[in-house]
Amino acid sequence: MSGFVEKPQPVQVPGLIHLHTGKVRDLYRNDAGELVMVASDRTSAFDWVLPTDIPDKGRILTQLSLWWFDRLADLVPNHVISTEVPAGAPADWEGRTLVCRSLEMLPVECVARGYLTGSGLKEYLQFQTACGVALPAGLEDGSELPAPIFTPALKAEVGDHDENVPYEEVARRLGAEVATQLRQTTLAVYGRARDIARDRGIILADTKFEFGLADGEPGSSSLVLGDEVLTPDSSRFWPADEWEPGRAQRSFDKQFIRDWLASPASGWNPASELPPPALPEQVVADSRAKYVEAYERLTGQSWA
Repeated sequence: MSGFVEKPQPVQVPGLIHLHTGKVRDLYRNDAGELVMVASDRTSAFDWVLPTDIPDKGRILTQLSLWWFDRLADLVPNHVISTEVPAGAPADWEGRTLVCRSLEMLPVECVARGYLTGSGLKEYLQFQTACGVALPAGLEDGSELPAPIFTPALKAEVGDHDENVPYEEVARRLGAEVATQLRQTTLAVYGRARDIARDRGIILADTKFEFGLADGEPGSSSLVLGDEVLTPDSSRFWPADEWEPGRAQRSFDKQFIRDWLASPASGWNPASELPPPALPEQVVADSRAKYVEAYERLTGQSWA
């Protein structure tokens, strides 16, 4: 089993229609037909949405996404219209709300990998490939790849695994033109972000993007970057001065939470069908500190 340990009830706001409760974000539609996306403080691991929130997480994800959107705008348009909180919404929505264009979202997680880790490493150790992409011999955990690779996945429902698929499957489902655009845009955005992060002492090991079509029609001008972008939830960030291939790297993402859940201290087996336990206060505090550190190191701004 997997999914929500405790699924929250949607907030009722005049003029908004609730559309979806995701792992982190709640989606609404306003009277103008625009999407209102609200980032909660929820967190997920092992395909479960955990019962414990990480304070400020939703605001950090939102503000960091906005920072990145500004730096990527010349490469690809994004879905943000404004950050105005709808009238009648809770005060807690401030800083975590995006009013967005309504897109026809493509059912593909567009993953760019510049370093070998995670599921790519597991596959490489068996087949010397990562998501079907052949790689040279001699790589190890944390190795930089000869060049970034595009490794798409089909998006899954809450509680299910995304499914890694070869590029040819994306072309079959969406057409060769759209698949080419997704690969080229994903790698271009990753390259820009990798260089920006590197200048700030951070390695962007891998990341995932979501794209939609602005008018529901294929074409280079219609591809739009949506959802969140280049946050600790959607990316692996490593301190560059601590990078050492051949071992697991210290990260700014929620691997810290996964590690605790998988440890004897949690008393829980991720392979079991039982829901995970609540996170202890120290894990919550340390997790929040990692999100704050990632924001501050990338943006150069203090998280007040």
